[in-house]
Amino acid sequence: MTFAPPLEISAPEDSISARRAAEELPGTYAEDLGTSPGGARTIPAPVFGATDRRRGWIVALVLTAIGALTRFVNLGSPTDKGTPVFDEKHYVPQAYQVLTGDNWLEDNPAYGLVVHPPVGKWMIAAGEWIFGYDAWGWRFMSAVCGTLMILIVIRLVRRLTRSTLVGGIAGVLMICDGVAFVSSRTGLLDIFQIFFVLAALAAIVCDRDQMRARMHRVFVEGRIDDSPYGPRLGFRWWRFGAAVLLGLACGTKWSGIYFVIAFTVLSLGFDVATRRAYKVRRPWRGVLVRDLVPTGFSLGITPVLVYLATFAPWFGSETAVYRYEVGRQIGTGGPFAWVPDAWRSLWYYESGVLDFHSHLTNSAGNHHPWESKPWTWPMSLRPMLYYIEYGPDKCGESECVRAMMFIGTPILWWLALPMLAWALWRMVIRRDWRYAVVLVGYGAAFLPWFTNLDRQMYFFYAAAMAPFLIMGVALCAGDILEAGRRARRNGYEWKIVSTVGVSIYLGLVVLNFMWMWPILTGEPISREMWNMQIWLPSWS
Repeated sequence: MTFAPPLEISAPEDSISARRAAEELPGTYAEDLGTSPGGARTIPAPVFGATDRRRGWIVALVLTAIGALTRFVNLGSPTDKGTPVFDEKHYVPQAYQVLTGDNWLEDNPAYGLVVHPPVGKWMIAAGEWIFGYDAWGWRFMSAVCGTLMILIVIRLVRRLTRSTLVGGIAGVLMICDGVAFVSSRTGLLDIFQIFFVLAALAAIVCDRDQMRARMHRVFVEGRIDDSPYGPRLGFRWWRFGAAVLLGLACGTKWSGIYFVIAFTVLSLGFDVATRRAYKVRRPWRGVLVRDLVPTGFSLGITPVLVYLATFAPWFGSETAVYRYEVGRQIGTGGPFAWVPDAWRSLWYYESGVLDFHSHLTNSAGNHHPWESKPWTWPMSLRPMLYYIEYGPDKCGESECVRAMMFIGTPILWWLALPMLAWALWRMVIRRDWRYAVVLVGYGAAFLPWFTNLDRQMYFFYAAAMAPFLIMGVALCAGDILEAGRRARRNGYEWKIVSTVGVSIYLGLVVLNFMWMWPILTGEPISREMWNMQIWLPSWS
């Protein structure tokens, strides 16, 4: 296993060549965060990733294929007598209206408001276009995105750790997580937002590597001191791609804005760390001078433009909801009379959406039996029942129960708090940037919900936390394996202990997922088995 967290990933170049370069310039590269024995000016070793590229892709594709089987098998079940279940009843018919209408918009509803942007419904509509208006049709693109997320997580964790083994561990956890699994098998919006967010994060990390490669080249060529601020890094295509993906995440659900903010801060943090690692004399000012404005335009402005572009069909429609409100709900004069009518109407529309969400509160009388608050989400203490049917057939001596529950795999989710504590320690004390990636993503998915606790909330809002939890647990497993590899006491090799421990844990996750399979997929089980599936009172 190639696993060395302190080393810095610099570029998608050949790792063997990079190591040869390091050997040719002794005393220049630091193998860890310290300095070279000779006191030379040290920079991160030019090791650009795990060297087993062929094996890395084989592992990633095999695990993704296994994940695809779990996502697609019996995808058309369950349904409510052939109709959508849970909130599919909102988005599935809206997507079909998008597909069958003339302008890629939902029909203008009599009740007056469409409360989510269009991208997620376009994704559902794509599946309905291929398979028709049935469960396979409205869940197909969810399963596709859920499968691709397995691949992204494997490759992203492999890039973070330079270990195919740890990337594979993350892939197994992703396959066996109940939240990621059920999200991939329902025609809801969250899976698409998570897909875009996760792909954007992968692009941000790729951008970090590419910028370190450019900085490394400048340092080796002796040009690092040409300016106290360091070099200009040129156009950053990975970061631009991340911005487009974040715009699509916002175009799926508004909560994507939290990831725009978080990933912008993360990218700037990477820039500071890069300039410091390569001994730029004024790294902070260098980021302010060289990186802040381009980052603002890329990660700040581009997502807004992409979001607005998703409303192009709305602008081109004659019948879209609130398309012509100037002169009706909006006056023709006032200080904003210079703004084009279409933009003022869009502002009115978006304000109405914001007002809808802000008044969806408990104090306004909005209550639901499966409501939960954010402090219950990290350990999946209050899941969500999407579907349940009793009978009419028999399972043994009792009537059958068919249920689909949105719930995290307990063996995985119940480690959330220890994982977060370890991640904080590694990030703050050991300056481990890998855990910063995990915590920034997890925080963007979790912390904003504490700003309005009166709002009606459900556990499926926590779906975006799942991939970051999985990445964090995989990194912890990698730390255990690495500690076992290095530790020797009384001549005993602790590598065996750590390997067996991690293997047992992965086996328990797989077994836990297999045990929960019936209540994740709506398979018929007896009432006795259903009662055995309910481990906590808060699950019922």
